Amino acid sequence: MKRLIASLGVLVVAASAFASWNVTIINSNGVLNPPSTPVTVPTIVQSNPVPQITFLTAAATPHPIMIGMGTGFTNGSFFGQYTIQDPTNTMPYLNGFNFVIAGYVFDFGAITWFKKVVRNSDNAILWQGSGAFYGDAYAGGADGAFSVNIPVSLPVPANDVTVYETFQLLGGAQPGSGAGLMLVEQDWTLVPEPASMIALATGLGGLLLRRRKA
Repeated sequence: MKRLIASLGVLVVAASAFASWNVTIINSNGVLNPPSTPVTVPTIVQSNPVPQITFLTAAATPHPIMIGMGTGFTNGSFFGQYTIQDPTNTMPYLNGFNFVIAGYVFDFGAITWFKKVVRNSDNAILWQGSGAFYGDAYAGGADGAFSVNIPVSLPVPANDVTVYETFQLLGGAQPGSGAGLMLVEQDWTLVPEPASMIALATGLGGLLLRRRKA
């Protein structure tokens, strides 16, 4: 019986190892003004073993997501949208992510953001949040580059979600003011897989029995 349990555990772990998340980028673009100039943002997607989605906003074409300070643009925006699905229904569920934002703001430059995660099966909003970065012309603001990591936990695990995120860049019309969105990334985390834990416990138990017999 112990051998059967151990074999089943190994088979489940092996099946999970070959499975992969299905990550689909729906939107990754922006607009810089004036004049209204559409830009396309390249992405890097990792789907295994955990989903990782990176929007390379500093490498957008034909212009990076930057305003003011000689760019010729006074405001801009970036919109990202993607889905994560488990096509095999064998992967451990998603339970959260680390939300990374990097950029800079100066003087009247500002960047605001809004993000939400929706479960596709019933359109329930699992998480939404917003924030802002301000140059030192605003109370509590600070000039310079920034890089933040915002840890997010979902209230319930999910394996089929759509993520929406919007960034607005403002204040580029003022002399010496500007803002730039350099990178937006999300590194997802998973619920620990029970089968893997059982297999590990079974293996450890076997080692202990061996040592006792020896």
